[in-house]
Amino acid sequence: MLAVIGGSGVAGLDIMKVVRREVARTPYGAPSGPLVFGQISQKPALFLARHGPGHIHPPHCVNYRANLQALKNGGASAIIAIAVVGGIADNAPPGTIVIPDQIIDYTHGREHTFFDGADRRVEHVDFTLPYDESLRAQLLGAAQACGRRALAAGVYAATQGPRLETAAEINRIAGDGGTLVGMTGMPEAALARELALPYAHLCVVSNWAAGRGDSVNKISHEDIFATIESSVADVLKIIEQFATTYSSDV
Repeated sequence: MLAVIGGSGVAGLDIMKVVRREVARTPYGAPSGPLVFGQISQKPALFLARHGPGHIHPPHCVNYRANLQALKNGGASAIIAIAVVGGIADNAPPGTIVIPDQIIDYTHGREHTFFDGADRRVEHVDFTLPYDESLRAQLLGAAQACGRRALAAGVYAATQGPRLETAAEINRIAGDGGTLVGMTGMPEAALARELALPYAHLCVVSNWAAGRGDSVNKISHEDIFATIESSVADVLKIIEQFATTYSSDV
């Protein structure tokens, strides 16, 4: 069953026929909100709003472990994570959809692993390729099939938040190779890997990152929300198309 994690601006899925909602519990506490079960393109699907109903959980306070464990317990076989990001690279202006292939983690103090207690043997999961390549290929194929352009690669830089970055921080990230900046990509992707859940990011660039483009002096929240509103329809169309052909065997 395909699971979708909704980020900022995606508290629900209009493309989903909802069957039921379930309040989940895990050994790591409660997830951000209820699990929503239903169908996308007549295929079983599961949805979770990362920031909870009403966007009440800031990035550094999201219970990522509970979210991922709840999705696993709910029957998820793969996860598409929607994320709103800032564009750093010249080819990632606002409105661009990106399916990144790499991550750099700048977060700190978050519960970032399931292997941190005496009840589990420590495992060092391979994270060379942080996203599932089959899912990425299927997402790119879905974007092409429905006529939506998506960049086939990018380096997602995960920052702590909830404040936006300084121009100097973005310059540092660019020097490290980052092309996109967001606040929720880690530890979400790594926890999915620890649970052996294939995971891919579907990112929409809402604004130029600090010091770039029209964000040279200030980032406009009004422009961010306007871009999200105009771009979410394309993201949902890609997911809808993806669901029609999704196969965990590819």
